[in-house]
Amino acid sequence: MVDLPSAVLFSCTFNSIRSPMAEAMLKYLHGKSIFIDSAGVRDGEIDGYAITVMDEIGIDLSNHKSKTIDELEDSSYDLIISLSPQAQHKAVQLTHWMSCDLEFWNTYDPSLVLSERREVVLESYRQCRDQLMTRIRERFPTSGFNDT
Repeated sequence: MVDLPSAVLFSCTFNSIRSPMAEAMLKYLHGKSIFIDSAGVRDGEIDGYAITVMDEIGIDLSNHKSKTIDELEDSSYDLIISLSPQAQHKAVQLTHWMSCDLEFWNTYDPSLVLSERREVVLESYRQCRDQLMTRIRERFPTSGFNDT
């Protein structure tokens, strides 16, 4: 039996690509047994390419509302997973007043791929999505759970 945390926060720089994808994937796998949220260090908006590549695997991100860590309504997380160096720095600051575990999954920002070819950009987002899904499945295994 795997011990899962009861509340997980994914954080990245803008809460527009990496952390919303991770939030949605973990909700897809364990949304009935774990409280899951995401936030950014700075203001952002959900990225259209992120919506597209998540839709390819049957997960809808179109209603995601980006928020900053400072805007979170809840501060009772068992685990914060930072996906960018900026988010890791902010998470370390949070542990001064919040008792929780931290993990740093330094995840490449696919929006840094600059190309005029849509397919090249989409492939970068797919690689990010797939990397996150692999890490999530390893860290939060679903064997023995019936909530998927």
